[in-house]
Amino acid sequence: MNVRALVLAWLAVSTAALSGQAPTQGKSTVIQRIIVKVNGEIFTQTDLEARQVDELRDQNRQVRSPEDLQNDAVLSKLLAEITPDILLDVVDELLLVQRGREIGASFTDASFNQAIENIKKINNFTDETFKTALAANGMTLNELRQNLERQYLIQSVQRNEIMRGMSVTDQEARQYYKANPDQFKKPATITLREIFVEVPTTGQGGQASFSAAADDEARARVEAARARALKGEDFAKLVAEVSEAGSKANGGLVGPVLISDMAEGLVRVLGPLKVGDVTEPIRTARGYTLFKLESRIEEGVQPFERVKDEVTQRILEGRLDEETTKHLEKLRAQALIEWKDEGYRLMYEKAQKNRIK
Repeated sequence: MNVRALVLAWLAVSTAALSGQAPTQGKSTVIQRIIVKVNGEIFTQTDLEARQVDELRDQNRQVRSPEDLQNDAVLSKLLAEITPDILLDVVDELLLVQRGREIGASFTDASFNQAIENIKKINNFTDETFKTALAANGMTLNELRQNLERQYLIQSVQRNEIMRGMSVTDQEARQYYKANPDQFKKPATITLREIFVEVPTTGQGGQASFSAAADDEARARVEAARARALKGEDFAKLVAEVSEAGSKANGGLVGPVLISDMAEGLVRVLGPLKVGDVTEPIRTARGYTLFKLESRIEEGVQPFERVKDEVTQRILEGRLDEETTKHLEKLRAQALIEWKDEGYRLMYEKAQKNRIK
């Protein structure tokens, strides 16, 4: 799940403290150290430490708290390498998020709810496992919303101001397709229909067992179905009459299945079959299965016309980073970026130069 872990407790900051006003007497106020302001929006030392810890964890470094960044010599050395790019990414992100708001992009409650449903669907989460995953990442629902909103605003700028002016000619698409055939190669697949008959088992001494008579009966039912299929009876109708598999509801249809994902033994059985052929009964752990080969697609590059939209999308995605960088140069030229730390400013400028090369 693409959520950013919360790695340290956020410090409480009052509006008065940030604006330079004196705190109200009798109340404890913690003032965060501001690193940079981008059009008035602040990025603090606390924010930076959170990103540093996240980046190190992404590199499988053991980081328990921000204090480790200062007390571990190896981590301190890594910080010098990763911090310039973090600062550059932060400023770019703020500029794009602010531009997203300027053009009227709005991350509504409905957008947030839909995003959560998409996360649950992709990861096969229930409401409960989603909450568990969120907690495991150390993130609250509100922090998740903030992250998703940033992504949404950035994508809105890319979609409405950057990609809108990008186009791909038919000639460019064909050239890309010809130069990158492996990207459009379709793996070998087969589609089957199955009939399954279960062999009933009984429990004895904590182990499942079956009788020879039950096994013979199940095999006989499958063999009879096969004989009828070989005489030309409709296999789907035989499925409805005989099969006990879950696939019975859709005529026993299974697949398309990647041949590379199948067990070697099954590949050996199905490999020689021609479309329309029916296997001998296959004994499995639970009973007997009969397969009919419905279709087979050999590995090969898909025709250009079939993948033209995918080709175009790949070309546009390849240009997106370059065009986003150009767009950011314009936003940066119009922005008020105020560095409050000279060392971090130099790191930022170094990262800018390195990224331009």
